[in-house]
Amino acid sequence: MEILSNPETWVAVAFVIFVGIVVWMKVPNAMGKALDERAAKIKADLDAAAKLKAEAEAALAKYREATKNADKEAEAIVVEAKAVAEALAAKAEADLAAALAHKVEAGKAKIAQAEANAVAEVRKVAAEAAVAAAREIIATRLDGAAKDRIIGETISSVATRLN
Repeated sequence: MEILSNPETWVAVAFVIFVGIVVWMKVPNAMGKALDERAAKIKADLDAAAKLKAEAEAALAKYREATKNADKEAEAIVVEAKAVAEALAAKAEADLAAALAHKVEAGKAKIAQAEANAVAEVRKVAAEAAVAAAREIIATRLDGAAKDRIIGETISSVATRLN
């Protein structure tokens, strides 16, 4: 009975009982099933990750293509904007030149009108002075009937010549 007093014997007996209980409770099957479920979950996660990776790569390719197209479109927009700006600048320059030409012509017309008005005014003043001088001369040198006749003739001839 020395074997019963030995502590290692009791450890071995406890171990055998423990293993027996573990087998009886089907712990290895439960552990295998849990490991299988865990492996299946990990496989599903890996499959989902692979699917997400493929989607990300497709989105990246689409983004790169869109970026490439956007660069081309941006270049086209810049070229078009430059062309429009040049056309607008040319039109504005032409409009400015036309407006300046119109203003110059309007100024020339005003100057010509002012000159015509000044000439007419000078003629009018000259005619009035000539008429006044003629009246003075005729009044001092001629008699009444001759005065009236000469004054009438002179006034009508001066008025027609100056106008």
